[in-house]
Amino acid sequence: MTQKELDKLQEKALAQLKSGESLFGKEGAFAPMLQSFIEAALEAEMDEHLDTDERSKGNKRNGKGRKTIKSSAGSFEIETPQDRQSSFDPQLIKKRETVLADSLQDKIIGLYGLGMSLRDISAHISEMYDTELSHTVLSQITDRIIPEVKAWQSRPLEEVYCIVWLDAMHYKVREEGRVTHKALYNILGINREGYKQVLGCYVSESEGANFWLQVLSDMQNRGLQDILIACTDNLTGFKEAIESVYPKADVQSCIVHQIRNSLKYVASKDQKEFMRDLKQVYRADTKDLAELALQDLADKWEAKYPIVIQSWQNNWDKLTTYFQYTPPIRTLIYTTNAVEGYHRQLRKVTKTKGAFTSDMALLKLIYLATKNIEKKWTSPLQNWALTVQQLAIRYGDRLPLDLTRNHEK
Repeated sequence: MTQKELDKLQEKALAQLKSGESLFGKEGAFAPMLQSFIEAALEAEMDEHLDTDERSKGNKRNGKGRKTIKSSAGSFEIETPQDRQSSFDPQLIKKRETVLADSLQDKIIGLYGLGMSLRDISAHISEMYDTELSHTVLSQITDRIIPEVKAWQSRPLEEVYCIVWLDAMHYKVREEGRVTHKALYNILGINREGYKQVLGCYVSESEGANFWLQVLSDMQNRGLQDILIACTDNLTGFKEAIESVYPKADVQSCIVHQIRNSLKYVASKDQKEFMRDLKQVYRADTKDLAELALQDLADKWEAKYPIVIQSWQNNWDKLTTYFQYTPPIRTLIYTTNAVEGYHRQLRKVTKTKGAFTSDMALLKLIYLATKNIEKKWTSPLQNWALTVQQLAIRYGDRLPLDLTRNHEK
């Protein structure tokens, strides 16, 4: 491109900017400017490639090829230099590459992480940049984060987490022409500084204590040596799975899960009164008072709802761990609200998905959504300075507090 042509393009770009016209697309000024830059850069790469050694082998320029490049400045055709021995491997625009990754990849992955479908992303890119991208190309671009996902899944963890919530979500995944239901296991932890961290996400056929055992073993292999308090749903065998890997952990089953499961078996006309009586149990000030309230509940309702009362009695030890702690800690651990809040944000991103094409397609979106969610976790939990001191007093050497340590996330 001559200086005169460049000056004209600059004038065009300035005029479009002032008038509010798009600088992108077929009529925009940016596409030919980017085209000129790319062609000049490829020529420089070819000059560097055809050094003395290459020329001594008889290699030299051999005309030019043409291909259409798709970028955020629109689609445009470029001339690509060629060499006789076809050993030239350009780095700016690689062989068989038709999408300028540096300009569109981050935008595409960002949109994908917000839950947009490949069809919607394709329409958005077409509207914004006058560039058509197939689903195959978009899928290939999003696949570039797979190494990041795998590295994130296997990254080292801190040695101690004060509170860890373990819960599962359920999604549909298409496998071999049929749709199957998969469980997505999520682990959310609070470290010694009071910051929330997603420790891991795992996909399995269904939720079960056996798979949770594998998950816990994986976290141990990644460096997590001790969990002070583990908060779970009421899955059978969950407590035993946790204690087999972290024998010192205090396990608290979720009261909210227990209440929901109970109300399934209470007639609608009795639910309001039953809940009023049940609140006296789980909101009691001490475990002794809670046990008295549970006995009153049984005296009143056991004849009518024996299975519900029996469930509370059988799970009592797992449901009442929180009575060992002060009120601020109790509110953190007797429900799985923290991890359910994380799940709500994930559902906002995944709610439009019918069935994922693979486990990795699910994990890619969960990973990107999680990175966006974690950007908001910039402060420790409220009143954490007081809470962690109470935990340190209770757990002693298991939770050493380094007062000289720089408390950053």
